Amino acid sequence: MNLYFQQTTIGKIGIAEESNSITNLFFETDIFPQDFEISETPIIREAFRQLEAWLSGNLQKFALPLAPHGTDFMRNIWKLLCEVSYGTTASYKELAVAAGNPKAVRAVGLACNRNPIPLFIPCHRIIGSNGKLTGYRGGLELKKRLLKMERAAGSSL
Repeated sequence: MNLYFQQTTIGKIGIAEESNSITNLFFETDIFPQDFEISETPIIREAFRQLEAWLSGNLQKFALPLAPHGTDFMRNIWKLLCEVSYGTTASYKELAVAAGNPKAVRAVGLACNRNPIPLFIPCHRIIGSNGKLTGYRGGLELKKRLLKMERAAGSSL
């Protein structure tokens, strides 16, 4: 598995890949496994290129091969997260309903919390049913900033 770090407008980000698919994204405050080989591969380079375009408001949807590790339920939720449109939000309850299990709100929250590829799998777009921002691995300030950035870029397109 390869891992490479790069400075971005939201801080230092690490992107990991295995077998030409993105497996993890690390914020600078995350603890990451030490068994990665530090090297920039072509897919990691492309991931950073798309990430920078997204952060500057010039890209709304990533086109990257993603291979997050998790349970079948988690992978299903992560797939649903990718369907939440740029500049919009959805609630944990809405995701549970979309997954076919309206009572699985807590499990949806856990899947969001365990998302190994935030940003590329946009868990920052998920909010509480009351419209309030809830936890985010990168911190609530970053979540707020990402949502504001998407709304501003989306309204200018």
